[in-house]
Amino acid sequence: MLKKSFVWMIVAALCLTAAWAQKRQVMLDKVVAVVGSSSILHSEVSEYARQLIEQRRAEGYTSDRDPMNEALEAIMTQKLLYHQGQIDSVSVSEADILSRVEDQVQAMIAEAGSISELEAIHHMPIFNIREMLQQRMREQSFAQSMRYTVESKVSVIPGEVEHFYNSISKDSLPTVAEQYIYAHITKYPKSIKEAKQRTKERLLEMRERIINGQAKFANLARMYSQDGTAMRGGEMDPTPLSGLDPAFGDALEQLRVGQISEVVESQFGFHIIELLGKQGQLYHFRHIILKPSYTAEELSESLTTLDSLVQLIRADSITFEQAALDHSDDKTSKMNGGIVSNQAILERYQAFDANLMVTKFLREDFAQFSALDDYNHLIMMKEGDVSNSFLTTDVMQDQLAKVVKLVKVIPTHTASLADDYLRLEQLALQDKKERVFNEWLTSKIKSMYVYIDPAFREGEFENKQWVE
Repeated sequence: MLKKSFVWMIVAALCLTAAWAQKRQVMLDKVVAVVGSSSILHSEVSEYARQLIEQRRAEGYTSDRDPMNEALEAIMTQKLLYHQGQIDSVSVSEADILSRVEDQVQAMIAEAGSISELEAIHHMPIFNIREMLQQRMREQSFAQSMRYTVESKVSVIPGEVEHFYNSISKDSLPTVAEQYIYAHITKYPKSIKEAKQRTKERLLEMRERIINGQAKFANLARMYSQDGTAMRGGEMDPTPLSGLDPAFGDALEQLRVGQISEVVESQFGFHIIELLGKQGQLYHFRHIILKPSYTAEELSESLTTLDSLVQLIRADSITFEQAALDHSDDKTSKMNGGIVSNQAILERYQAFDANLMVTKFLREDFAQFSALDDYNHLIMMKEGDVSNSFLTTDVMQDQLAKVVKLVKVIPTHTASLADDYLRLEQLALQDKKERVFNEWLTSKIKSMYVYIDPAFREGEFENKQWVE
């Protein structure tokens, strides 16, 4: 097994959640370390150490390190990243921080039963709880952004990947879990025009209610919008037009503050947009997004079409490959016999070569590809089998019917350069990022004020510069 690295510890530190802050008690506490202008209390270290132990127990992983020292180093690293992020003026979203704090506060209130009960548990008023959470999440945001800034320019070339692979002992090479190669035939309902019109009319009705003062934009977004911004009333962080769908950006650019757009069609669905403000090239807005939906009859028609194809394929009247070419709505795969390309892995590993095609899927790849329905059918099949038709959604969450064919199952195996290059490239890249980050961290420790209580100085630290 590859050695558990310092990266894991840092990631854990960056993922410190408000749950850590929730359980802290108001009490006189001992300062065990100082990084920059930030003090670290013994209770903080103790609580995080407890969480490390619980997490590892759940994962079946143990460490030889003292959890208190490990926790202290993780917290000190986050504090240093936070202070350096402020010095370097890295970008963080205050709106996002406040939104996450409010979500956490509401969850805490729900768990406690009431605001008064929450205040009693933490021995402080609700505004102090909010302030505490804001500071925690602000530190996390600065730390994450600072680390990203350090690592974002790191890359590897093929020679480095090969060197990384050869440097690993054969007994420690990573294992690649079972993989699937499969093909599909997709069929969207023919009534897409009617479904789009229904969606537009629904949004126009919402727009009219908002303009007439019968409803608030944010409330309708929370109730009906079909993306992750719904819980925030459809509000997005300030974004440049270049980071938006072209049609969406064009519509946004034409709005005045407070104005609501007409219905806009983007690659993601249909929207109405409200401009909240503009600062320089950044647009602050909220939106409601709806995707076309179909009646049971419309979806059934697509299923019937595919069922007829499946019968012909199983009767050897037509090959799956020919059926995909002639009938599939997936323009990418139909030219390759319906074989599905793992775009998720290409995006994850930033392998944007147009000529590169990766067709192997791990279980987790199906989730990233929004294809769990595919996986649930494939695991019940043998190589060469063709499924019955089923309803699902594509990566854009649009409804469609589909059949899948299990082409090949690749058993669990030890990674090799020939068969698993992209996955090894990612490991090599992560290894290099770790080395670059540790070099950067060492240089910053030297230049920043650091105090560690003598009781902790004799403990084991991954980066020895902390106690130099």
